[in-house]
Amino acid sequence: MGGTVTHNLDSVLPDVDVVNLLRIQHERQRKEYFPSLGEYTSLFGLTKQRAVRLKPGALIMHPGPVNRGVEIDSDLADSQRSVILDQVTNGLAVRMAVLYLCSGVRGHRLT
Repeated sequence: MGGTVTHNLDSVLPDVDVVNLLRIQHERQRKEYFPSLGEYTSLFGLTKQRAVRLKPGALIMHPGPVNRGVEIDSDLADSQRSVILDQVTNGLAVRMAVLYLCSGVRGHRLT
């Protein structure tokens, strides 16, 4: 499908149009997945130092809620290139629409 798999985030940042980060769900994870939050951030977190490699205009996405300083630096989450708040807002409407369509209720109007 044209995708590339890499285990080196830094090597692909200059080429991407969008960085979509995922939230660490502490409540669903055991300690064995990674030794520390610091290690996770150093390998996968979008830090200010890493963001310098992004090409101009690259968007930053995250489904929320954000673990600031872990998945993404706070300044980047609040920056002009971040569309996180839009993504969170639109995500609710999209999930509602998908559930509605999956429920089999077609041809009926929502009121």
